[in-house]
Amino acid sequence: MDQVGLRILLKLETSSGWIMGGDVTGTIGTNVGGALVSLLKEYGVDTIFGIPGVHNNELYRGLLNSGMRHILPRHEQGAGFMADGYARATGRPGVCFTITGPGLTNIMTPMGQAYSDSIPMMVFSSALDVADQGQGHGRLHEITNQCAAAATVSGFAQTATAAHDVPELVARAWASFSSGRPRPAYVELPIDVLATPVEPNWKAVTQNQVPHPSPDAISAAAACLKQAKRPVIIVGGGAVSATGALTSLAERLNAVVIPTVSGKGVVPASHPLCAEPTLSRGSTKKFVCAADAVLAIGTELAETDFWIDERLRLAGTLVRVDIDADRLSDRHGGDIKVLSDAGIAADALLEALGAGNGAGEFTKADAEAIDAEAVSQYSHEEKGLHKVLGALRAALPANTRLATDMTKIAYAGNEMFPVDAPGHWMHPSGYGTLGYALPAAIGAKFGVPDAPVVALLGDYGFQYTLNELAVATEAKLDLIVVMWNNQGLQAIMDDMDRKEIGHIATNPVNPDFGKLADAYGFAYRPVDTLEGIGAAVAAALAEGGPQFIELDGTKLL
Repeated sequence: MDQVGLRILLKLETSSGWIMGGDVTGTIGTNVGGALVSLLKEYGVDTIFGIPGVHNNELYRGLLNSGMRHILPRHEQGAGFMADGYARATGRPGVCFTITGPGLTNIMTPMGQAYSDSIPMMVFSSALDVADQGQGHGRLHEITNQCAAAATVSGFAQTATAAHDVPELVARAWASFSSGRPRPAYVELPIDVLATPVEPNWKAVTQNQVPHPSPDAISAAAACLKQAKRPVIIVGGGAVSATGALTSLAERLNAVVIPTVSGKGVVPASHPLCAEPTLSRGSTKKFVCAADAVLAIGTELAETDFWIDERLRLAGTLVRVDIDADRLSDRHGGDIKVLSDAGIAADALLEALGAGNGAGEFTKADAEAIDAEAVSQYSHEEKGLHKVLGALRAALPANTRLATDMTKIAYAGNEMFPVDAPGHWMHPSGYGTLGYALPAAIGAKFGVPDAPVVALLGDYGFQYTLNELAVATEAKLDLIVVMWNNQGLQAIMDDMDRKEIGHIATNPVNPDFGKLADAYGFAYRPVDTLEGIGAAVAAALAEGGPQFIELDGTKLL
């Protein structure tokens, strides 16, 4: 052990009262670290993603005998993305343990992604001793204001300055997931607080009720929607709790449903009134703007939904349902505003509408026309990607979860890959983070072990987090990695061409991905024909274990 590590270990043992050479396994609840682990178990946590370090090892004293599963990523960024994928796949918060300073700054990228996409993530980090914070003493992992840094990508961020703070902070963090827009919550635990002895009697707190809508707002919204002849429903990722009710609502109103990318699957893509997520297409925006009523539920109506930097110019009435009051007062606003959980609001709207149908005139043909218009606009490249994605969709079971990356095949899949349930297409929509797909898929697989899980990524973004292949091998996961290899940063090159910028830093030298897959214990399957896609996927599913399929994008288009 180096001298820095020895000094810190001695400091921890002095402050916590542990005896050198004694029982280092401890028992749950002997100090704050152990009591926290017991408390998390009461909140229903079964999996923690994290990396132990000299500053946070008291958390691991409690974790050892807790019965909970701990997943060791190869980087804190991987821990955060795994927690994100776990949360999207299960609907439960993903939980991370990290260390002071670089541990936090490494995980802030996935926290930013979860913040943007409203994903419940709980991050616990160690911090310098209470007396050392902000003092500039040159301590190991020192950062000027760690909690302030975390707050930039958190919906809730607090420091426990004493042992008795911890259960209250955890309760407030958990309440933030259910009582408002879910976003990362962050609680930091100074080293001396972590080691403080406590009684193991902390209890989980009953969570707050989700917001219910105003009866007047529901009455106004129902009256507007019922009389609309050309109603459109825009479904965002915040509408997951309204899955069944929104399908019934569309049928009752004869409304066309257009999901955002984050809202894929909330209404099944196979439903006759559901169009594909083509809101970025000019023809689809035109269709929406011509509607006499638009119900936007659980969506920010963000730039990354429409790819315009201004608000939509709607001809009809905008009915806005959102759990976040700030969204109801943004640049889009809303003619009728309903502050509520999406599921509760959708149920209330159905009840207010009564048994009869609305005046809507849309049919299956209208939804199909939206999709057909989008298809007619496909470029040569998009037509090729459509065939590739079609072959992939045909080969994968309907209940497959796909975690995707910022790559051309995923951009096309946002529109072209149909799913019939929420959480089956996981894309880093708002923050747009490269390196998301692989660790998110690993986290999803831990969350839903009985469902097929695929990471769909590109050759460049894959290299951001390829080290997490080791986690899948270590855990013997039935995980399929599908890599689209177009030999460079093709999307960036296209953008440079549009802007008449010469290509620079867009053609990196790739490794031999077959050898890389073999080194990490993945079965390697190269594919360069459309017919080969189905065969490779079928073989991967049949064999099980870690599988790596490389799609040669230079030959498949």
